[in-house]
Amino acid sequence: MGISLTTDRLIVRDWSVDDAEDALAIYGSPDVAHWLTPVMERVGDVPAMRAVLLAWQEAQPNLSPPRGRWAVQRRDDGAVVGGLGIRLLPPYEDDLEMSWQLAPGAWGQGYATEAGRALISWAFTHDAEELFAVARPNNARAIAMSKRLGMRWVGETTKYYGLSLQVYRIRPGDLADRPPPAGSR
Repeated sequence: MGISLTTDRLIVRDWSVDDAEDALAIYGSPDVAHWLTPVMERVGDVPAMRAVLLAWQEAQPNLSPPRGRWAVQRRDDGAVVGGLGIRLLPPYEDDLEMSWQLAPGAWGQGYATEAGRALISWAFTHDAEELFAVARPNNARAIAMSKRLGMRWVGETTKYYGLSLQVYRIRPGDLADRPPPAGSR
């Protein structure tokens, strides 16, 4: 499913194998990959990143919206600075998890919030009843990001991935409680 969400500074779009070098700055970064285990291991080089992106491209048409993986690209220079995803959480595959990853050089600039809010709004136009984010208790950045997206803490669980995780949730009605995404179109 091809999407293109545009905000003032960003485009959320499907991944391309041509994004491999920028994507490696994200998924090859130890600072990012540390938090992705056990879902995804650190990607070691550009050819491996191309293979991952190709797999994501091939899987995308088979996923029912709002599920998928997307690149976050800056509008001003075309650089891919992050990735977003919506996937089913194990073990029962009932709950939809929203995830975000940014290249460390793009941290602290509001990109994840801007892109994440646009993706949440889009997801709720595709009959998603709620989205979850899960974070290890010591992942302060992910916890703060969940809150910036308007997600509310619902508890701690070991249900997902066999890890002790903080769980945050957003529902369509929660969108009325937050300002709209900056510059969303």
